[in-house]
Amino acid sequence: MAKNVEQLDRVVIRIAGDSGDGMQLTGDRFTQETAVFGNDLATFPNFPAEIRAPQGTLAGVSSFQLHFADHDILTAGDRPDVLVAMNPAALKANLGDVPKGATLIVDTHDFTTRALARVGWSSNPLEDGALDGYTVHAVDLTQLTLDALEGSALSRKDAGRSKNMFALGLLSWMYSRPTEGTINFIRTKFARKPDIAEANVTAFKAGWNFGETTEAFAVSYEVKPAPLKTGVYRNISGNLALAYGLIAAAQRAELPLFLGAYPITPASDILHELSKHKRFGVRTFQAEDEIAGIGAALGAAFGGSLAVTTSSGPGIALKGETIGLAVSLELPLLICDIQRGGPSTGLPTKTEQSDLLQAMFGRNGEAPVPIVAAQSPGDCFDAAVEAARIALAYRTPVFLLSDGYLANGSEPWQVPAVEALPDLRVEFATEPNGDGTNGGAEGVYLPYLRDPDTLARPWAVPGTAGLEHRIGGIEKADRTGNISYDPDNHDFMVRTRQAKVDGVAASYPPMSVDDPDGDARVLVLGWGSTYGPIGAACRQVRATGASIAQAHLRHLNPFPNDLGEILAGYDKVVVPEMNLGQLATLLRAKYLIDILSVTQVRGLPFKADELADMLSGVIGHGE
Repeated sequence: MAKNVEQLDRVVIRIAGDSGDGMQLTGDRFTQETAVFGNDLATFPNFPAEIRAPQGTLAGVSSFQLHFADHDILTAGDRPDVLVAMNPAALKANLGDVPKGATLIVDTHDFTTRALARVGWSSNPLEDGALDGYTVHAVDLTQLTLDALEGSALSRKDAGRSKNMFALGLLSWMYSRPTEGTINFIRTKFARKPDIAEANVTAFKAGWNFGETTEAFAVSYEVKPAPLKTGVYRNISGNLALAYGLIAAAQRAELPLFLGAYPITPASDILHELSKHKRFGVRTFQAEDEIAGIGAALGAAFGGSLAVTTSSGPGIALKGETIGLAVSLELPLLICDIQRGGPSTGLPTKTEQSDLLQAMFGRNGEAPVPIVAAQSPGDCFDAAVEAARIALAYRTPVFLLSDGYLANGSEPWQVPAVEALPDLRVEFATEPNGDGTNGGAEGVYLPYLRDPDTLARPWAVPGTAGLEHRIGGIEKADRTGNISYDPDNHDFMVRTRQAKVDGVAASYPPMSVDDPDGDARVLVLGWGSTYGPIGAACRQVRATGASIAQAHLRHLNPFPNDLGEILAGYDKVVVPEMNLGQLATLLRAKYLIDILSVTQVRGLPFKADELADMLSGVIGHGE
């Protein structure tokens, strides 16, 4: 039966079902094939914190959203064009996000009176008119899967678990996705369980054949590849990119990489990934707690490694004292905070940007730490390299901020050429630096004698003859590093450490402002993962003929030296954040300007169209 193929420029698909039923795996496989096909894409996995939440409940719904297009895109999409709902809970939990006219593919198998009542429905929405205005395909995907696997060695229960592969096969047919890669993936993943492997392959093929032969789906769609710069690309998640960035930084510094970490959502994948790369001189230590993790990392920094610790907000709170010790010791240490909803345990699997002030001030005393933030999944690589550059050049701990949206989301990433990465090599102290005129006798080692440009102190590997020196949290004397309670010395050291961090801004490139017409009076300033929604919103605003400018902060402490001048050049500055206005607070305090703070703390990224409506209102109000 010949079917029509329609061309689309973009599609947003969301697949939803019970947590543990393979929604994330299904979405990931569709994403991988989409990346191979050459579309630009962005993803948004959304799942509960429980490993296996109660089946058939709203709290247990797991979803995966993919936006793919034949052109450059910035977000995973505001609302799905297609929702695949594997049970009543998945339909109810996601229906509010689906616009009228969108397509619903609903597995009818579990639409029983009991299952409907569990999610608060007294009648079946597939029959009572509640879905009028949608294009509904009500199909018993589970039974079709069971029929396809009839005669297999699997039990009925195990066979039913392959329904996600049936759905993946159907979607692959609908959107002309390649299939060979998924078939090979299934056989590799379940190589030790050949019966399960073949059942999943059979279900996947059955889903594809169902789309090809049924009259229920009369049209398939094609989204052509997006034009991309020439290069080698791969699909990459934020955590994977961050791990690769750390490895690349260590290689460019010619240093061993040490990670001391305690598992915590959503940062654990970095530990998992780095543990695979011992051949690159990577050592990973899964500590018994957060404090031990950073303590070991700081010890590794003292020993001459590029040292890293990873965590999320609750773990960062526990690491605070040791971060202060790293400030006092003036050793390079990367603290990766993959932010999540808080406070306390909060929302472990949901995204938020609420740790900025914790990174700025979450230590006792005056303990300044540079802060770098990633803006997209692929950008986590560059942010990691930049954080390492600052830590090594200025001998300081550095915060690297990501969040759950970036960590778990993915996008195409152009693999950089190694020679294009910065040279991060450092010179360790190898001999005493006292010369009789600089505060130390000739032949004496001065561990706090500073570089005149960076104010960084020397880095001496323990065991180097003649370079023995004290370390510890008690205040150090200038140059000698001896214990000192002298008031003037303490004042000098506090101000010097602050000046060193302030001086990092001199190494930044000029800030980039996206103001195509050059006549915008409103600037939207963001940081971190708001980059995509802000960029998409600005595109929508410009499409109406209005002018608006966008800038995004990579460095949050210290701010870029040219930021004040940029802010002063606009009548209004809008700062969207997934917190209650933490960056806005810092900007107001430093630059004494009014900031229009736009905030949300829903555990979800901003929707571009909502931001665009708000920005249009700001522009219109100023005219």
